[in-house]
Amino acid sequence: MKAVITGDIIDSRKLSSAVWMSDLKAVLNQYGSEPKNWEIYRGDSFQLIIAVEDALETALLIKAAVKQHKELDVRMAIGVGKVDYLSDKITESNGAAFINSGECFENLKKQTLGIQTPWEQFNTTFAVIFSFMLIIVDNWTSTSAEIVKKALENPEINQNQLASALNRKSQSSISSSLKRAAYDELKNMIVFYKQEIKKQW
Repeated sequence: MKAVITGDIIDSRKLSSAVWMSDLKAVLNQYGSEPKNWEIYRGDSFQLIIAVEDALETALLIKAAVKQHKELDVRMAIGVGKVDYLSDKITESNGAAFINSGECFENLKKQTLGIQTPWEQFNTTFAVIFSFMLIIVDNWTSTSAEIVKKALENPEINQNQLASALNRKSQSSISSSLKRAAYDELKNMIVFYKQEIKKQW
């Protein structure tokens, strides 16, 4: 079982790709090498293959990296399933994980994050959870997104260290930004996702 995230940048033409591309690549690089594990294609679309249990946290990290640029957002579909063929180029690999990711992406419409797995009950549960989560996440400010990204990438550091790492004035400003971004609730949701997905196989 693997997870495949298919995504594209919303309003990518509002900013030069030079502004956001390096941020996106830096996140994707944390999960393997290009083009075997991830690839950016058609200028603003991308695909990434990762461990199933990491999929939601990774999607939120990508979201935070992109939303650091206030003109932009990102639409993503997580597909979970078997991989029948793993090519040296991710866009030539195939299997249920890729099919689920592609179908989910086609069906996203206005929602910016979806998930499709072989388990119907799981899909239904997380469709509801995501619809609530996105009310907050889609409205992150660029400042909140930057802080969430750094916090997700460095779970072991405290808020004072986070303030230093981001050159912010105070721990209290970090604390209020994380609160507005619902960071603690998102961390709880990531834990819940990992628990639930592990029950499925």
